[in-house]
Amino acid sequence: MRILLLTHAFNSLTQRLSAELQQRGHQTSIEFDIADSVTEEAVALFAPDLIVAPYLRRAIPESVWSRIVCLIVHPGVVGDRGPSALDWAIQNHETQWAVTVLQAQAEMDAGPVWASVSFPMRPGRKSGLYRHEVAKAASQAVLQALQRFESGSFVPQPLTTLPTRRGQWRPPMTQQQRCLDWQRDSSATILNKLYAADGFPGVADNLFGQPCQLFDAWSDATLRGTPGSLIARRETALLRATVDGAIWIGHVKRAGSIKLPSTLAFEREAAQLPDRPLHDWWQCKTPTWQDIAYEEQGSLGFLSFEFYNGAMSTRQCDRLRTALHWAKQRPTRVLLLMGGSDFWSNGIHLNVIEAASLNGGSAADESWRNINAINDLALELINTEQQITVAALGANAGAGGCFLARACDLVWARESVLLNPHYKNMGNLYGSEYWTYLLPRRVGMEAAQAIMRDRQPMTAQRGLQTGFIDACLDGELPVFRAEVAERAAALAAGSDLAQRLATKRESRQRDETVKPLAVYREEELTQMRRNFYGFDPSYHIARHHFVHKSPASWTPRHLARHRDLGWGLS
Repeated sequence: MRILLLTHAFNSLTQRLSAELQQRGHQTSIEFDIADSVTEEAVALFAPDLIVAPYLRRAIPESVWSRIVCLIVHPGVVGDRGPSALDWAIQNHETQWAVTVLQAQAEMDAGPVWASVSFPMRPGRKSGLYRHEVAKAASQAVLQALQRFESGSFVPQPLTTLPTRRGQWRPPMTQQQRCLDWQRDSSATILNKLYAADGFPGVADNLFGQPCQLFDAWSDATLRGTPGSLIARRETALLRATVDGAIWIGHVKRAGSIKLPSTLAFEREAAQLPDRPLHDWWQCKTPTWQDIAYEEQGSLGFLSFEFYNGAMSTRQCDRLRTALHWAKQRPTRVLLLMGGSDFWSNGIHLNVIEAASLNGGSAADESWRNINAINDLALELINTEQQITVAALGANAGAGGCFLARACDLVWARESVLLNPHYKNMGNLYGSEYWTYLLPRRVGMEAAQAIMRDRQPMTAQRGLQTGFIDACLDGELPVFRAEVAERAAALAAGSDLAQRLATKRESRQRDETVKPLAVYREEELTQMRRNFYGFDPSYHIARHHFVHKSPASWTPRHLARHRDLGWGLS
């Protein structure tokens, strides 16, 4: 079928649905929901059989839904209505939730139901639930709805006739309903409210007497202070005391600014707080905020890095490289890089780079420092001689994060993971992380050029088919991690391990003789230098709009295929 995806933005759910529909042979095109007239024009150009709306912030015009079946993906149980569905579900401690696919009609979220898939709720941030449980259920529900649509015999059921509906209309959740009382609320209550607002819109509050929105919260089991007071800092996070404990706040958005690591957003004020570094980070077992962690299981080493939204600043890259160098000295045979729970890595930290320009510094200089720092990290990985390295992708990866993973000997990805192994969407950025060495040797030069040119998301299944990844594993995150450990243990115990390591060293030496890694790096950085310092400001403009969340004014042509001249003539 020809399916138009109508969406507010090309977010993770829209990317996943687009990739999965294309894998199943459907022809898809994407249009951002900018104005009714733009949507009407897209429908006229593409002439879709069906419209799927994974992420909207306003109603589809009647001129469209009255003529074509439009399926709305709503992150709520049957009967649930309103724009804050997941927020309410988290804050109300729901134990079961669902994604419902319903048909657009005049009344918002009130059309007949085509499919609904439920899932168990777990304590966690809204952003993480959305990327994992909601995305998986939405994919299943949309595919089920498409099968029913294709059958031609299915009649969607009106909400009023469904006896199992338990949802209700809920208004947008206000900041008053998210309000934190640091002198009365328990840590669990505060954490739950912050979870329900994570990603967007955050919780309105005050730090150092300044209004801001709070994100990225973690509890601490040991440190205490006067409720409401800020009592410590650690790397990017600030610690605030509650009546029964303390909460680390990793990111904030000050009024009129962008979302930043808390200690950077309040750099001068945070410097006055006591620093509480984790000196024993490799063996810390106490619940606290810890962005880099290490664990050993026999001959296996597990290095995790929980960087918010997968963004890796210059300092984070340097710290992770130091941790990796330390882990390489351990008596292990297989070293696994686990990434974080919501993202494995998305490459350089665009928000921190943008902050450099906001504070009177140079975004170009910070870009240069950041790309060199992540290159140093990739080089440390490539030059691991005594262990087999495995990138275990339990969550999405994008841009430089994909090639950082590919710097490992093996890449094992969870089936639901989405990859974006390209850079050009960020103002025609060329990219580095040794991708010109790592990508062609895995997929071939022609496929590498197509990946970079087309700029399309890649499912884990597609990554396995192309050779970009080495294994695609099923199951939820705990099951995935258990299978990763089992596979790694078998690899470490294999009688051919010594030969594997010898072959790896010989291959690296042979590649270095043909063309040194330093040459690949210099060639890439020559292009990146033009991106950062050249006459074309496209990268700086794209980064600015990205971090400031500027509303889209048009749909990129590589997504809106129906807007290419002659697209339907082939």
